[in-house]
Amino acid sequence: MTPAEDFDPRSPHREAAFFYGLFLRGHSLEALRQDIDVSPKLLDKWMKAKDFQVEFRADLERVYQFRKQVLAVFEALVHMETLNARQRIRVQ
Repeated sequence: MTPAEDFDPRSPHREAAFFYGLFLRGHSLEALRQDIDVSPKLLDKWMKAKDFQVEFRADLERVYQFRKQVLAVFEALVHMETLNARQRIRVQ
């Protein structure tokens, strides 16, 4: 099975939903962001590691892109929650 065949486009949404659930249960927003994200500095460190094979580096790039997608979906969920919370305050 190739990476394209086993890719589920809903996966970033599912993972983001998991982290969003933790956020709703009171986990720190900033801590969750750090858990989700892979910094460009860390990716650069991975890519420069001499003991990583070319195929593994390609996998790391896919992991990086996946984590960025998860973070974007998570941020959208948090943003919607913030808007909804403000709306609830106005209604009360």
